[in-house]
Amino acid sequence: MAPSKVNSAGDASVSCSQPENGFLNSLSLLSSEKAVQELLQQSPLQSTDDHLIEFSDAMRTVAKALRRAAEGKASAQAEAAEWKRKYELERARNLHLEHKGFLNDSTTYINCHMLEQSHRENNGDEERTENLGSPSNEQSEHCCGSNGICSHEVLRDGDRDSASKVVPNKFARKASFKLSWCCKGDQSDQHKHDIVSFERGNITTAERSSKQISLKWESQPQTVIILTKPNSTSVRILCAEMVRWLREQKKLDIYVEPRVRAELLTESSYYNFVHTWKDETEIILLHTKVDLVVTLGGDGTVLWAASMFKGPVPPVVPFSLGSLGFMTPFHSERYREYLDSILKGPISITLRHRLQCHVIREAAKNEYETEGPILVLNEVTIDRGISSYLTNLECYCDNSFVTCVQGDGLILSTTSGSTAYSLAAGGSMVHPQVPGILFTPICPHSLSFRPLILPEHVTLRVQVPFNSRSHAWASFDGKDRKRLAAGDALVCSMAPWPVPTACQVDSTSDFLNSIHDGLHWNLRKTQSFDGPRDT
Repeated sequence: MAPSKVNSAGDASVSCSQPENGFLNSLSLLSSEKAVQELLQQSPLQSTDDHLIEFSDAMRTVAKALRRAAEGKASAQAEAAEWKRKYELERARNLHLEHKGFLNDSTTYINCHMLEQSHRENNGDEERTENLGSPSNEQSEHCCGSNGICSHEVLRDGDRDSASKVVPNKFARKASFKLSWCCKGDQSDQHKHDIVSFERGNITTAERSSKQISLKWESQPQTVIILTKPNSTSVRILCAEMVRWLREQKKLDIYVEPRVRAELLTESSYYNFVHTWKDETEIILLHTKVDLVVTLGGDGTVLWAASMFKGPVPPVVPFSLGSLGFMTPFHSERYREYLDSILKGPISITLRHRLQCHVIREAAKNEYETEGPILVLNEVTIDRGISSYLTNLECYCDNSFVTCVQGDGLILSTTSGSTAYSLAAGGSMVHPQVPGILFTPICPHSLSFRPLILPEHVTLRVQVPFNSRSHAWASFDGKDRKRLAAGDALVCSMAPWPVPTACQVDSTSDFLNSIHDGLHWNLRKTQSFDGPRDT
């Protein structure tokens, strides 16, 4: 700061250096205050001149303003440093959990093969005879090769207790399968990669795959779970008919919800063979027993089915019995034909990604004090609830600041959820197999705030700043609302367990049919041909 000077006319000028961005740094502010105090000490006002008295008061006011600005900036820097520290802790925690999950997957994979080996040794000649009769079982020995994604990478065979010991299942061992990338026009199920070549300064992409995923059973499915929409007479009748057909014609073990089993037993004691669960612990272990999930309802029933599986999800066959369905391509009238084809295989599936969410409270002392994880298939919404004030949300993507949301709220959506709340808020419709996270504001108070689509590998953090006028509320797939107070944060990333849903035709055809039939997308009358023409 240049020293203040008083000219012969009694005028004073105070000049201070500023950075190019127009903001004072803390050092310059403190130097300005010090210079003002020196000026006041060197020029004691003993005269009664009114101009000098006014000037003195003005300088004291400037000194106070500079002091307040310096204190405010120091406080803001301290708060930013604290938020950065918490963010780094959360990022380290996520990396730790990913590493831990990788080790657990490796251990489970080894245990599965050890169990299979001991099973083969105990059965002796019977197992060898079965292998001769079923060549597909012989292939399961090598299902983890480079030609596809084997079931061990998606579903776990065998239950694991707290001591990490393999517990035999109550029923027969789960059916194994292999997922492979298919190319249209190619009869083989070989895995084709996207190959990028660099030749003579030109970058080209060769052998681009359609990336349609095919599921091929390597052993026959044994257990099916049927999940239904409640309070529907037509669904209840169809469920009873389907259970009877699967049991008598396909000889499958069948699970239903406790409510549905009670309804079936009320109708007839014939349904005593139907299984169910008693508590949350048995629900957690369902993925180790069930080979296939059948849903009877709309998209809401598919969301309910996905929420039951906190980890790996078996293949889902969604039948359309709701008012509007973007994830239910199968019609219930032909369920026998569809299920017969699916149980034989191979079938096309869509891997629908889910978001994994954690709530971090302001009082958390370390990165492990979080609430969750909560898995969502459609979207997580942060809104203002019943408050009349604008929602104030600070958003970060990995280490980068994204924006501050001021409006009714924010939607973080998967591509499967792009035709749900995000679409109503102005977001784009995205193919469900496009890997990404939709960042859609809800009624933002800004004309330039447009929706974003971010890559799947990022970690998003949405936090309520301390200067927010009200709390925010987070809801996960439309339920489980949680209040976010000042200082609380919501961290979202892509979950490692997708929801595989069966396709009637293929992923792209089913998606286009859903937006044509469900939304009547771009439906209008064709222009008349008997009008003016170019000459």
